[in-house]
Amino acid sequence: MACGKDGEQDSRIGGIAASIRVVPDFPKKGIMFQDITTLLLDPKAFKNTVDLFVERYIGKDVSVVAGIEARGFIFGPPIALAIGAKFVPLRKPRKLPGEVISEKYVLEYGTDCLEMHVGAVQPGDHALVVDDLIATGGTLCAAMNLLERAGAEVVECACVIELPELKGREKLNGKPLYVLVESR
Repeated sequence: MACGKDGEQDSRIGGIAASIRVVPDFPKKGIMFQDITTLLLDPKAFKNTVDLFVERYIGKDVSVVAGIEARGFIFGPPIALAIGAKFVPLRKPRKLPGEVISEKYVLEYGTDCLEMHVGAVQPGDHALVVDDLIATGGTLCAAMNLLERAGAEVVECACVIELPELKGREKLNGKPLYVLVESR
């Protein structure tokens, strides 16, 4: 959770949390969908979200920001630009032209895969993985595995929202996990 200098919760967090719409029973009954489109419609909340990440990572020797399709593409590029890093998209299968490496992972309801261009990261790159939400952690773990197979060192995973099942989790696969808000 984002904290200010004195260890208290950053004052911007409340506005960010309030801007996220919760949609019950979407995409199926029993799911409380955390909709960030309402956050994106609020320029102040969107800017505060990006600013909190930038403040955390500027000057931390991050050379790669890897965004997970699709909502990691929203937050990753402005963070990368602000901290002077390159942005690498981690995509679903068959979305990237040219040679790719891939990483399969297990979901609650089946399997999926992430792909990245060969040569997008170099051995020794320091990578930050960005997504909008952490649920089980499977997608983030696949992203970390993909980057590490290419020789990058994953510094941290950053998400806007954390689901209750992972509340208070500070690490994922041994790497630090940074989350701005808890789901409502």
